[in-house]
Amino acid sequence: MEAAVLAKKSKIYTYDEAYQSSLKYFDGDDLAAKVWVSKYALKDSDSNIYEQNPVDMHHRIASEIARVEAKYPNPLSEEKVFDLIKKFKYIIPQGSPMTGIGNDFQIASLSNCFVIGSGTQSDSYGSIMKIDEEQVQLMKRRGGVGHDLSNIRPKGSPVKNSALTSTGLVPFMERYSNSTREVAQDGRRGALMLSVSINHPDSEDFVNAKLEQGKITGANISVRIDDDFMKAVVNKENYIQKYPIHSQNPKFKKEIKATDLWNKIIHNAWKSAEPGILFWDTIIKESLPDCYADLGYETVSTNPCGEIPLCPYDSCRLLAVNLFSYVENPFTKNAKFNFDLFKEHVGYAQRMMDDIIDLEIEKIDTILAKIEADPESEEIKFTEKHLWLKIRQKTMEGRRTGVGITAEGDMLAALNIQYGSKKGNEFSTLVHKTLALAAYRSSVEMAKERGAFAIYDAKREEKNPFILRLKEADPKLYEDLVKFGRRNIALLTIAPTGSTSLMSQTTSGIEPVFLPVYKRRRKVNPNDQDIRVDFVDEVGDSWEEYLVFHHRFKEWMEIQGIDTETNYSQDELNKIIEKSPYYKATSNDVDWLSKVEMQGSIQKWVDHSISVTINIPNDATEELVNQLYIKAWEVGCKGVTVYRDGSRSGVLISADDKKEDKNEMITSVFPTKRPHVLQADVVRFQNNKEKWIAFVGLIEGKPYEIFTGLADDEEGIMLPRWVNEGVIIKNQDENGKSRYDFQFKNLRGYKTTIEGLSHKFKPEFWNYAKLISGTLRHGMPIENAVELINHLELDSESINNWKAGVARALKRYIPDGTEAGGRCSNCGSDQVVYQEGCLTCKNCGNSKCG
Repeated sequence: MEAAVLAKKSKIYTYDEAYQSSLKYFDGDDLAAKVWVSKYALKDSDSNIYEQNPVDMHHRIASEIARVEAKYPNPLSEEKVFDLIKKFKYIIPQGSPMTGIGNDFQIASLSNCFVIGSGTQSDSYGSIMKIDEEQVQLMKRRGGVGHDLSNIRPKGSPVKNSALTSTGLVPFMERYSNSTREVAQDGRRGALMLSVSINHPDSEDFVNAKLEQGKITGANISVRIDDDFMKAVVNKENYIQKYPIHSQNPKFKKEIKATDLWNKIIHNAWKSAEPGILFWDTIIKESLPDCYADLGYETVSTNPCGEIPLCPYDSCRLLAVNLFSYVENPFTKNAKFNFDLFKEHVGYAQRMMDDIIDLEIEKIDTILAKIEADPESEEIKFTEKHLWLKIRQKTMEGRRTGVGITAEGDMLAALNIQYGSKKGNEFSTLVHKTLALAAYRSSVEMAKERGAFAIYDAKREEKNPFILRLKEADPKLYEDLVKFGRRNIALLTIAPTGSTSLMSQTTSGIEPVFLPVYKRRRKVNPNDQDIRVDFVDEVGDSWEEYLVFHHRFKEWMEIQGIDTETNYSQDELNKIIEKSPYYKATSNDVDWLSKVEMQGSIQKWVDHSISVTINIPNDATEELVNQLYIKAWEVGCKGVTVYRDGSRSGVLISADDKKEDKNEMITSVFPTKRPHVLQADVVRFQNNKEKWIAFVGLIEGKPYEIFTGLADDEEGIMLPRWVNEGVIIKNQDENGKSRYDFQFKNLRGYKTTIEGLSHKFKPEFWNYAKLISGTLRHGMPIENAVELINHLELDSESINNWKAGVARALKRYIPDGTEAGGRCSNCGSDQVVYQEGCLTCKNCGNSKCG
């Protein structure tokens, strides 16, 4: 149905109507209601909302899945599908499927993630630019993207162009990162994973690339580590890097001390939570798609969160099974896990995932039709068109799925089992083994009814370790698999379930609970009746503190007969928590090595990978990170990420990588005399429907000066929309006074100059710009400069618009994770950080942009 026709037939809800209805649906859970309305409610491009609450969404999804089911034998009814997905209780389509199924307002993919490129591709500029274009074409359709850089020749290698030698990996990391930050996805930025083999001679440069402030901010990075390198680390031996990697006849090679590079990885991960680690030999050895590597299914990289290793031009859709809902009599002595119902529902989940592949093919066909209808020439459309044709082929041929779980932590607590204990690890492993067998049984049954994936070959897979575990656990399943094949080339993953867990009101993925109870604050008027003032901040605002319970912890309290309305003191709360199954089972309490062992044990029953973070305290040592990484390799993890509390805040190194004091943060010192020419970004924005423009002069990618004012009017700057960068040149006018000119290249490559930025804007804008530029030039951190701007008390509407614009322009240069230094307007917490230019509260999730 065309979007315009759908709009005419559908009721439109205001944001408040949808929010209030959703708030009631989620039993007063404000955060869940806001997340659903903002991210998942059906909307058109004008932000009209067509769903009142998640019931409407679940009917939309159930209708579409039932439509596909009707094509096959023994179809599930729409009512059956709706019962499985309603209330986020049992089966939860994640992210793109939840947003996109049945959504004709967006021409977008249902895939959560893609990988592009190949291990054998050329590293010519043409090839590199092609990957860049493919990346942004996928991101504009809402997909996260991963690709590997191991094919790019190392720094200093000879090239047959005017450069004479290669610049190596890092400049291309920046290119791909910048492209990611430019693509908007319904109010969020794209997501990118860049990986490289440890065997690559530039892998150390790759590992260090993100340490400098403002570098590679649009990408996650992970190192593909092979077993030979890990053995060299453990045995303190040397390791040979090559280009091409692992080549028998390399063009270039060098011998390194493995522990030197390993220690650098450990240090950087300890300091900044990156790079992540991918144990590449384990990934390839365990991978079922790699049994078909010669047919185009060689795994080359992963999606942005690392849970789906993929071959070039393959993609995956995600779905989670809510483990908590299979615990009968939760939090009582009679609690037990209903394995029979769980196996039945996992079978349905796998079937629904296969249906979603058919829906994805329809979406790809719509995208291809859109490309065909676009007025551009075939030459311009060539890359995008052939990109989607390759994705379509892989989608149809392999029919890859991503069935996972959420609520592992709550499931264990409901069964009165401590997360991270030996018993907990054993039970979790049993659950995931059961899930794997049930999903593969479902895929085999679908092969009987619908046909196996196109290139299935039992002979190719007979020695695969994952298949051998299935064979040992269920010989009859293996017998049927060999006889009938299976519907899907690979089936399982454990992905992050952030917003999913908010709406299911459970713990996320296989993670433990973050905190069972915490305090929030709300601003109050002290003169109102029946108001309690618990806290007055430094500017005199009054706040009331109130307790927020993790939903399932609150359920435990109610079952135990503990009042949930009392405003307990912290000591009283601690005593309550000590009695609960969440005691010593939070993300900061769990034994880290035990959690790694749990991940390795579960990984044996997950044919893709697992996204999980090992949280360690701020005072944890680099040696602990070293132990965790080595343990992860030993127990068979496919990847691992360690996050030390606070390690992403203000990560800086000086240009010459000076040694810094452990308690100090080094910032780059700007030159005292302004250089004659500065690189510059052009930033456009709107304030109160007025168009504004900012020119930000940069040194080493950091703001050094700023000019801003109204754009596209008689008093402002007339600049083509496609111009987003150039240089600012300091000159003198005919009277000998300083003048700042902006110069850019036009479409023909000729230089065009706009003279006198300082005179194009109103004097009041220019005077305040000098003030702000002065603070930047003398090294004030950008977040502090933004705070200074926001606190200026100005007395005209236009200058206040200027103030908001300058703050907005500068925010884009603040590294993600930097603390804002203020309090959340929603809950009063001081845990406010910058994320992609927006202020985000780590306590309650409230976000404010602009």
